[in-house]
Order: sequence, then C-alpha cells, then structure tokens
Amino acid sequence: STMEETDREAVATAVQRVAGMLQRPDQLDKVEQYRRREARKKASVEARLKVQRLSQLDGVRTGLSQLHNALNDVKDIQQSLVDVNKDWRQSINTIENLKDVKDAVVQHSQLAAAVENLKNIFSVPEIVRETHDLIERGELLQAHRKLMDLECSRDNLMYEQYRMDSKNTHDMNLIHTYFGDMQKLSEELAKQLWMVVQRSLVTVRRDPTLLVSVVRIIEREEKIDRRMLDRKKQTGFIPPGRPKKWKEKMFNILERTVSTRIEGTQADTRESDKMWLVRHLEIIRKYVLDDLLVAKTLLDQCFPPHYDIFNRLLNMYHQALATRMQELAAEDLEANEIVSLLTWVLNTYNSAEMMGNSELSPEVDVNSLDPLISQSVVDQLLSKYMSTLTSNIIGWLRKALETDKKDWIKETEPEADQDGYYQTTLPAIVFQMFEQNLQVAAQINEDLKTKVLLLCLQQMNSFLTRYKDEAQLYKEDHLKNRQYPQCYVQYMIAVINNCQTFKESIISLKRKYLNIEMEDTLSVSHANMDAILDIIAKEGCSSLLDEVFMDLEPHLNELMTKKWLMGSNAVGTICVTVEDYFNDFAKIKKPYKKTMTLEAHRRVVVEYIRAIMLKRISFKNAEERKEGAERMIKEAEQFRFLFKKLAAGSGEDTEGLCDIIEAIAEVIKLTDPSLLYLEVSTLVSKYPDIRDDHIAALLTVRGDASRDMKQTIIETLDKGPSQPNPNYVPIFKEITVPTLTVPKLLK
Repeated sequence: STMEETDREAVATAVQRVAGMLQRPDQLDKVEQYRRREARKKASVEARLKVQRLSQLDGVRTGLSQLHNALNDVKDIQQSLVDVNKDWRQSINTIENLKDVKDAVVQHSQLAAAVENLKNIFSVPEIVRETHDLIERGELLQAHRKLMDLECSRDNLMYEQYRMDSKNTHDMNLIHTYFGDMQKLSEELAKQLWMVVQRSLVTVRRDPTLLVSVVRIIEREEKIDRRMLDRKKQTGFIPPGRPKKWKEKMFNILERTVSTRIEGTQADTRESDKMWLVRHLEIIRKYVLDDLLVAKTLLDQCFPPHYDIFNRLLNMYHQALATRMQELAAEDLEANEIVSLLTWVLNTYNSAEMMGNSELSPEVDVNSLDPLISQSVVDQLLSKYMSTLTSNIIGWLRKALETDKKDWIKETEPEADQDGYYQTTLPAIVFQMFEQNLQVAAQINEDLKTKVLLLCLQQMNSFLTRYKDEAQLYKEDHLKNRQYPQCYVQYMIAVINNCQTFKESIISLKRKYLNIEMEDTLSVSHANMDAILDIIAKEGCSSLLDEVFMDLEPHLNELMTKKWLMGSNAVGTICVTVEDYFNDFAKIKKPYKKTMTLEAHRRVVVEYIRAIMLKRISFKNAEERKEGAERMIKEAEQFRFLFKKLAAGSGEDTEGLCDIIEAIAEVIKLTDPSLLYLEVSTLVSKYPDIRDDHIAALLTVRGDASRDMKQTIIETLDKGPSQPNPNYVPIFKEITVPTLTVPKLLK
C-alpha cells in the first residue's frame, strides 16, 4: 500500500509538472524537446540510486564480519574468566599466610625511622646544652636553628606514634617527657627575643642586625605555625606548644612597652613640683617624637613590609597617649593644669613640634588622627576651668584690694608714674592678672578667650563697687582723726588717678582681646564701669576739697569781721594754704585735676560770699564802707591771681567768679544812697538767683539802710529781664542767710 501511495504521489506530481510546462499553445511545439529532457533526468536519477544501493550493501557486509569477530572474542574472555575464578579460589589460603609478612614490613619501616631518629634522640641532651650556651652568648639565630632541629625530631616521633596508635597516650607522654628540656629552651629564647623587642628603639640604633635576627626567628616560627596548622587540618595531629604565635606576642610586648614608656615619664607630683604637668607633657612630647622618628627612619627597615611596623607603632602611641590623657583629665586638676593639658591635647599634639613634624609626613597625617580626649571631656574640663578661674579671680581681686588698702596707711608717699602722677600698683596688678589669664585662654581657642574676657570684666564691675566703698570708708576713718593716715591726701590722689588708669586699661584690654562683633554685648557693662570710676574719682576729689576747706575754716571765719577790717591777713593765708594743697593736687591726672581747680575756685568764692551774708559786720560810716569794699576788691584780685596760676594752661575762663565779689563790693562802696536801688537791681539782673534775703543781708552789712528802705528796695526791685553771663552757674542758691543777725547775738 505504501508503494501504491508513492506511485499515486508520483503521478500527481508528474501531472502537475506537465501542466506547468504546457500552459500556452506555442509550448506544444516543444513537447518532444521536453520529453527528451525528462528522459535524461530520469536516467541520471536511476544511475545515482544504483550507486547508493551498492555502497549500502558493502557496509552491511563489513558489519556482519565485525559482529562475527566480536562473538569469538566474547567466547575467549568468558573462558579466561572461568580460568581466573578457578585460580583465585585456589590462592585464598596463600593470601591468609602473608599477614606476617605485612606486619614485618610495617615494623621494618618503623625501625628504619627509629634508627634514623636515634642519632637525634641520643644527642638530645647534648644539643640542649649547646643551644643553651648559644642563647647565653646571644647567638640567637644559631640557637634557634638547633631548637628547630630538636622540635622537628620530637614532632616527627610524635607524629609517627600518632599515626600508628593515636590512642596511646603513654608513649606520647614518654616522648614529651624525654624532650622536656627543649620546652624550657624555647621559653629561654623567647625571653631573649622579648628583651630585644622591648628595647627595639634603642637596639635599632646600636645593633640593628640583632633586631633583624629576632624578626627572622619570629618569621621562621610563624612559618612553622602555619605548616603545623595545615597538617592538623589534614591529620588532626598538632605538637604540644603549637601554634606559638610569636608575632602576636611581639606586638603585645611592643604595646606594653609603649604604654610603660608614656606612663613612666611622670617624674614629679604636684606636691614636689608646681610645674609637674607641664614637665610631664613636655617629656612625653619629646619621647614620642624621638621614638616615631627612629621608628620611621630605622625600625621600618628591620621588619618585613607586611608587618606595617611604623603604622602599628603610631597606632600604639596614639592609643597609649589617649589613655594617659583621659587618666590625667580625670584627676582633680587645678585651673592652670587644665589649661596645660588642653593646650597640649588640642594644639601641641598636632603641631609641628609633635605629630605635625615635617619629618613624619606623609606617613603621619594629623587630620586623620582621632582626638585624644572626647569633646564632652574637653567641655567638662573647660567648664571646671571657668568655675575655678571665677573663684580664683574673685580671690585675687579681694587680695589685691586688701594689699592696696595696707599701702593707704603707710607713712611714705605713694609712688609716682613717669609723668609724676601719684598711683598705686592696684590697676597694674589687676590687669596683669587679667592679661595672664587671657593669654593662657587664647592658647586654647578663641571662644575660651572671649569667655575669660567677659568673666574678667564682669568681676571687674563688682570689684569697682567694693573699691568705691573702701575709698568712702578711708575718708570716713580719716575724718575721725585728721592726723591719720599721715599721707591721706597723697593716697586719695592715687585712688583718683587709678580710676583713670582703670578706664584706659579696660579699653586696651578690650581692644586687644575682644572681637569686634562682641563689642555690643559689653557696651553696657563698660559704660557701667566708667560711671562707677567717675563716681569714685568725683567723691575722691570732693573729699580732698573738704580737706582744704576744713583747714581754711578758721581763716574764713575771720572774714567780714572787725579784725578783718582792721587788716587781718586771712585771705593771704587762704591763698597760701590753697596753693600749698594744689602743689599736691598737681599729682592728679588731667581730667580730674581740671575739675578740681574749677571746683576749688568756685568754693572759695562761695565761702567768701557766705561770709558777707553772715552779717558779721555792719559798717558804721562811708569811710568804713569804702575801706571794706576796697579790701573786698583787692581780695577778689588775689583770688583771681591765685586761680589763674593754678589753672595755668587749662584755658578755663574763671574770671567771672571773682567778678561777683567785686559787684557786691560796688554795692557796699556806693556813697549816694539814692543810687542804691539802681546798683542793687544791676546786681540782680546779672545774678538772677539772688534772693530777697541775700539783698536784705547785703544792705544790713552796708549799715546805712533803714528797715523801710530795705523793704522798699526789695519790693520795687524789677524782677524783669536779667542779662546773666551765658556761662554763669548759679552760686547764690547754695548760700543760706541766718535768720537772726549774728552781731546782735554777739553783743
């Protein structure tokens, strides 16, 4: 059926092809041509099929012959297997009999190993002795070579024993005991190595080869450790005392050495030396820098690169320093010690004097070093510093003032500065103390400097209030007994001058230590201090003038009396006394001295006018009035001359004060009573603060005006326009007139 199907398909295909060839009428002419072409094609296909069939037949033939051969081979093998099987069954008994031979072979190999090791085993005590001697002589490399041989013998024996019978601890212990001295040798050698490592920074300068030998020994041991650990992974066996981990031990010893080196630099305690901490920190700085320079230039070459010895050491030093600084920070430090510590930790450590040293770079990068103490510890120290400093400053200021007060009662004059102005050492002492603390704070950082400045000025404020109180007490004590203290005037002058010095010092301190942006925060307290200083100076000046006028009192009391009229020298004495005092007052600094001269001038005139208003004299006639008035004018001239001399160079116009005395004298001198009213009204227009009682007193002194006349003049006085001098400072308002006339009482 398959053939039929194929035929049908062939026919269908042929029909299709013929249909395809004969589609147009003109193609019928070529039918013959087509038939010939197809016949050729068919013949060619048949030929190819024939060839194909022949080659397939050849293949089948070859395959059949190979199968035939294979069959024969299988039969041969089958026969051989039967033979082998027969032989094997026969030889089982023979194999059983060979077990003895096998045991003999194992024993032989063990004996061979034992014989090989015997040489070593018997010479163990001798080698141990030799090795010990080598260690004693410091020939460490040879000693280690022998030690390695001994360990190798022992380890091989133990390994053989372990392979043979790992459960047999008795034999293992036997070997271990026999080689017992060798363990001691290893420890002895290690001790020598660690001594060299401990002194490595010294050794590397004196005998670098010794250090190199030590490093080579450690490297050999590391290699053996690695080999033994590998064998343990494979066999489970590891000799006693392995791994030795000598490299790790070496680093531990270096670490301990570094710690001890840093701790050991503290030679003194606070009890034995105030500067113990500064000294301690300076020694640390020097040692660490020296050590690291040696480590970088020499030590680095004695170790293999993978030890990274310089960085490891740098790390150890940094850690040890951090530990030491934290210990120091935890101690009960004084203020100056806190500053020393913080300056060292925050500045010195990273500076060119230490870790920032150019010879240490680029290996040491100060920017990547961790801080030695944490910010919180720094803050704690700073706040402790500020509170200690606060109480110290309060104490120092109190002590400075106490010392200054002791000077005030001395019997010798105070010192003068280069310009001859009296002063005491108080401002210098106070500001020197402030300066020192500010310089110290500036070493740490800007922020602390500003805080300390604010603290100083704040304490200065309360100090000045105390200074003011003390000056007041000084004055009060003096008034109880004016003979004491002997140099009261000179010391009061020094107090006044100190106020000026304080002002200048505050300004210079701010200029030097205060950032511009902080200026505003201080302006209020600065103004406050200036105000207190002005009050102290002003009160001082006024107490000195009181002193002058207490001495002038008996002479002022003589003015406008009968005695005065008869020709007393009261005013001459007053002028001499004032001038004498002003010789001392020349030692007062400019701004205060100027005020003082003005005030003295004014007070003298006020006292003189007060003497007139006291109505101690009433002139009897025109002659007396003329004499009295001329005397007043002459005395006004004396005062004018005196104060001109005292105010020399200050350019002050004080003429006007003595003019008042002259104007009053004119009223007294007047000979024509009818012009009296006019003269008085001129006086009132010039000095509008004159009161009625002043005019009444003045007329009483004149002595020729009746009660009615006084009444009329006072009532008709024109209270109208006055033309006082624009510079006139009212003077009459502070002069009181006694209600009862003194002469009447005296009669």
